[in-house]
This record gives sequence, structure tokens and C-alpha cells, in this order.
Amino acid sequence: MTDRYAVIGNPVAHSKSPRIHAMFAEQTGQDLSYEKLLAPIDGFVDTVEAFISDGGRGANVTVPFKLEAYDLANQISEFARHARAANTLSFSGKQIHADNTDGAGLLRDIKLNLDFDPAGKRVLLMGAGGAARGILLPLLEARPAILIIANRTVDKALRLAQSNQNQPYALQTVLSGHGYDDLSGQHFDLVINATSSSLSDALPPLPEGLFAPGALAYDIMYGKGLTAFLAFAEEQNAHRLADGLGMLVEQAALSFHIWRGVRPDARPVISALRQE
Repeated sequence: MTDRYAVIGNPVAHSKSPRIHAMFAEQTGQDLSYEKLLAPIDGFVDTVEAFISDGGRGANVTVPFKLEAYDLANQISEFARHARAANTLSFSGKQIHADNTDGAGLLRDIKLNLDFDPAGKRVLLMGAGGAARGILLPLLEARPAILIIANRTVDKALRLAQSNQNQPYALQTVLSGHGYDDLSGQHFDLVINATSSSLSDALPPLPEGLFAPGALAYDIMYGKGLTAFLAFAEEQNAHRLADGLGMLVEQAALSFHIWRGVRPDARPVISALRQE
């Protein structure tokens, strides 16, 4: 029988995941189906249990259910535990395994597709919410020289930085949390927007002169064209701009590998989606 997978969210109609996984399956010769499941806001667990009963083998989880997915699992990966959220579930008997491939997908996009190595670089991570938590551990693993977390609510940035000071990967990185006012006069090689500002086409209060020569500006949002953040980066002469489409496909490729034991090549899928 064809193995069944799904993406579960609310809303979910816009999801590109079925298209992405269909291309992965064709590329790797895997026999699977992948569908969209709209879960009621108060019905995530029931939706997952019904999908498992119907033979579901795994699921991607999108907003607003990543925290519930984490709580539902009885086996949890290091990345999911660190983010306290899961975007990938695997089902085997009564076991539900949770993983979080968002941060690793981001780093694969930055390093492999954009040819930017954060090692030894100055990195600014904007935001201190769930998206930033999911990104932080893989970023620390990349061993930047400096990693600053900036947030409108300064205490959240401070707590996130302080809670990761003793991570083994943080020992080679100067990690700190700040408000946006503290960024004046500083320059970064990589600036990542992990805030929700691009949803409303808003811009966090960033100072001018933020981007060092050769800098990469990365917005984890995709499908919105030149966001306010990327437009600001362009005006500030950032060397390169990138949206989150590559992250989306790379995190899906990691989910596919978890489920199928085969790692697809994300690059032709990213190219196809951009052309579409």
C-alpha cells in the first residue's frame, strides 16, 4: 500500500508541502501520498489520532500547532526539545516521534544553496519567539564568532541568550541578547529576520549601517516578494537578499529523510517553485 503523509495546520490550503513532497517522491522513486489536513483550532490531537488510525506514517505540522505537536510526542529529538516545538512527526505503533527541521533547513539553505558559511562571522538574529528558538541551536552549531539576538521585548532576547550560554556549541561564540537600540554602530555579516513583522509588511526599528560588506540579509518569510526587511537591506547595500523559500524546501527534505531514509536534492525543487 502507498504510505500516507500529510501537513496539518490551520490554515493549510496555501501549503506548498504536497507539491514539494510529490517532487521529492518522483526524484527518489518513493511510493507515497501527501495531503493537506485542516485541523480545527481545538482539534489538533483528534486530527492526528484519526490520521494515524487511517494508516498515516508521518506528518508535517505548521501554525498554530507546533507546540501541541511537541507535547503530543513520546519521543523527542534534540532540535525539537531545544525549540520546545515540532514540525515533523513520525508514527510507529504507539510511538510518536517529534523533530524540528526548521533550523537545520535554514542552515542548509544558507550554506549549500547561498554559499554562505556563518563560521567565524558576525550574526544578528531578529526575534526571540518560536521561530528564533527553532533556528538558534543550528546557528550555534555553525560556530559564528558573534551571535546577537535582538527583540523589541529586550527581556525575551536576554532570556533566550542566557538559556543557551552553556550549550556546547556556544563556547566558541559570543552570544548575547539586546534591544534594537543597542545595534547602532554594529555591523553584521548575516542578518536573519525571524520575527513576524513581514506578515504585516512592517519593519523592526533597525539602525542604518547594519550590514557589513558582503552581508547576507535573510527573511524566513517567503511568497511575499521584497518584504519591508529585504527592501531595507537592499537600500542599505546588503550584498545579497534571500527569502525563506529555500528554508521551506530544505526543512521538507530533512523531514522526507527522517521518514524515508533517503535525502532528496532540494535544489531542483527550489528552482521549480521559483519558476512557478
